[in-house]
Amino acid sequence: MAKATKKQVLGRGLSAILNNKDTSEYDAEPLKSNIGLVKEIPIEFIDVNPFQPRSNFKENSLKELASSIKELGVIQPITVRRISNNEFQLVSGERRLRASKMLKLKFIPAYIRKANDQESLEMALVENIQRKDLDPIEIALSYKRLMDDVKLTQDQMSQRVGKKRSTIANYLRLLKLDPIVQSGIRDGFIGMGHGRAIVNLINLKDQLSVYEKVITNKLSVRETEALTSKFNKNKPLTKPPTTLPSHIKIGANKLSSFFGHKVQIKYCKNGNGNITIPFHSKEDYNRIIKLLKK
Repeated sequence: MAKATKKQVLGRGLSAILNNKDTSEYDAEPLKSNIGLVKEIPIEFIDVNPFQPRSNFKENSLKELASSIKELGVIQPITVRRISNNEFQLVSGERRLRASKMLKLKFIPAYIRKANDQESLEMALVENIQRKDLDPIEIALSYKRLMDDVKLTQDQMSQRVGKKRSTIANYLRLLKLDPIVQSGIRDGFIGMGHGRAIVNLINLKDQLSVYEKVITNKLSVRETEALTSKFNKNKPLTKPPTTLPSHIKIGANKLSSFFGHKVQIKYCKNGNGNITIPFHSKEDYNRIIKLLKK
């Protein structure tokens, strides 16, 4: 037991020595040949990842991590990519980096790897998606960014992150929620199940109305599903627009060309309809009248 205590004290002492070194004398030149290795790097040389999808870093959680690092050191190295001789960019491990900065440490163990912008973005996103403390909206935003920036389909994303395609689709649907409802999920006022029920309402005002009822009455997910279903039943069904027959479309193009404006045609299935010819000034109106008299 005494030996174990001695070992821990020695570890903290060595860490203290490393973190008290003068970074102005630090020579990063040898790191050119150290791609793929873990090295102590001055924290001031590390820039945050501009592709980082996380936006919420809870202060209490960071303080707990800082306390752990103070006692045991950084157990899992962060991952960086080399930008220049004395410049590195964080790929993953921002919480560890932030906690180390809180302790005013000068050095942090880092795994150095090669990565271009796209690879750095993908690694940061995938690492964050696999975390357990992300809220559903952060996960959804990460999925969307992978699709948009890395050009991945939902099937490809399913393979990268090890999740079912249906699971990914459910997260992405949350982004169709009103921003206030999304904030409610992020802040923990409602769960993802509530959000999946509310998103079935296309009208954002209806979403907010249901959201307020869920918060006020502390409704369960099933009660929320029943409420959204009731909203949808009470909404009058809108008739789908009638598709214009081909001869009407051709006629509309000819009329638009003749009058010099895009002519609007409304057509009913019984054969009735109306033609709208727009004008933009008195002179334009008189011009159209002359054309009609020809």
